Amino acid sequence: MLKVNNLEKIFYKGTPNENVAINKIDLTVNEGDFITIVGSNGAGKSTLLNSIAGVFPVDNGSIFLDDEDITAKTEYKCAKKIGRVFQNPLAGTSPEMTIEENLSLAISKSNNLSLKWGLSKHKREIMQKHLEKIDLGLEKRLTTKVKLLSGGQRQALTLLMATVANPRLLLLDEHTAALDPATAIKIKNLTAELVNSNNITTLMITHNMEDAIKMGNRLIMMDDGQIIYDIQGEEKENLTIEKLLKMFEIKHGGKFNNDRMLLSV
Repeated sequence: MLKVNNLEKIFYKGTPNENVAINKIDLTVNEGDFITIVGSNGAGKSTLLNSIAGVFPVDNGSIFLDDEDITAKTEYKCAKKIGRVFQNPLAGTSPEMTIEENLSLAISKSNNLSLKWGLSKHKREIMQKHLEKIDLGLEKRLTTKVKLLSGGQRQALTLLMATVANPRLLLLDEHTAALDPATAIKIKNLTAELVNSNNITTLMITHNMEDAIKMGNRLIMMDDGQIIYDIQGEEKENLTIEKLLKMFEIKHGGKFNNDRMLLSV
């Protein structure tokens, strides 16, 4: 359902600071895939997700979602089919708006419906049912402004907003990295529940190798703007952190030196 062909993204092209962030990547994502993405700093993980989401134009290649060419589509147009959750809990919500107003916009996004429609009594009841799944008591705080919520509460709300309209594709960019360990576990469990129950095709960047191995049905490792491993099936089921590190060393010709990822092991 997602095809990335010969994708290339070069920053500062033609200057002394030229950086090939994505180097002719090919990737086919099947319906219902939950792919975790790992790699050292600067490997191109976030650039890949941003390219798919239409954040900036790519230099070469193509991106197809449900057989539709979205290569040149803007982020706004891509957002109708693509849900996103960022590392920063402040990035996915409007702080001056209430919980119900934020959720209303998320529901309306894929249906071209008005805010007034989203705030009907019936839709408030639907919102409450969705919020009950988070188990943070937010279903009783619909009129609370989002800026008054904790980071974990905001990230949980953002995750719900990204999935409530059943997007064709969900992009998660280290969405638990800024949370405390207990809250991060809760958000990861909620992620698995929402993705699995709605069969949402998902790409998730993580710096935590254990999460990358345990979550999802495929694991992609990136290095120097390329996909160096695409692990799935029985190979992924039998994968360990030690095996993954060894695979990187063999392919890369050197030790994995990302301290942030090693410390999360």
